[in-house]
Amino acid sequence: MNSEELAKYLETTNNIFKPWLLIQLRLKKLQEQKNELSAPEYEQALSDIHQDLMNLGEWWVGREDEVF
Repeated sequence: MNSEELAKYLETTNNIFKPWLLIQLRLKKLQEQKNELSAPEYEQALSDIHQDLMNLGEWWVGREDEVF
């Protein structure tokens, strides 16, 4: 599945608001762009995505049934 297909799937299933799935989409897009980026640009983009993932923290604790 490429990034366009993943984006359409997320929209169709109404999952576009789930931040962990948006991070997956960003990772897929970055994977597709890897050959077009220099090593430092790729590393910076990956670091940015990782930081955003870490910033999510454990926001779901106590809301598991609602969000998963």
